[in-house]
Amino acid sequence: MLTTYEDLLAEADSNGLTVKEKPLRAHKGRIIGNRIAIKGDLTETEKKCVLAEEMGHYYTGVGNILDQSSVSNRKQERQGRVHSYNRLVGLMGIIDAYKAHCQSLTESAEHLNVSEDFLDEALIYYRTKYGVSTKLDNYVIFFEPTIAVLELTQ
Repeated sequence: MLTTYEDLLAEADSNGLTVKEKPLRAHKGRIIGNRIAIKGDLTETEKKCVLAEEMGHYYTGVGNILDQSSVSNRKQERQGRVHSYNRLVGLMGIIDAYKAHCQSLTESAEHLNVSEDFLDEALIYYRTKYGVSTKLDNYVIFFEPTIAVLELTQ
């Protein structure tokens, strides 16, 4: 079952996080302590992706990481994003999109209920992490030269 924006809001609430939609200018989302601000004019799908990342920062980060000239802050930024990629896409999500006969990034993003930009960034991350391909259960996911899934037969 796919995670919805409402699921994430409920999880945030149960973890003592306050989420408010705000007219942010410079960022799509921000977290300060246990308060998360999400840019109010985003689509619900975009809000979900942003909230997942901000929650990833809450679960994996420490302190203020706005200064991205710091190596430590860039690493924490990446950790929050990776948390959201694994939460909303993951390797199983790629396989699920394959099983649903998705033929493009647009169809896959729609199937996974994430934005195309978010899915593209997740695929870039997985390509960086796994290289050309990786195996999961009876599937091989290829990241080069393009995304593809091969089901292995017994």
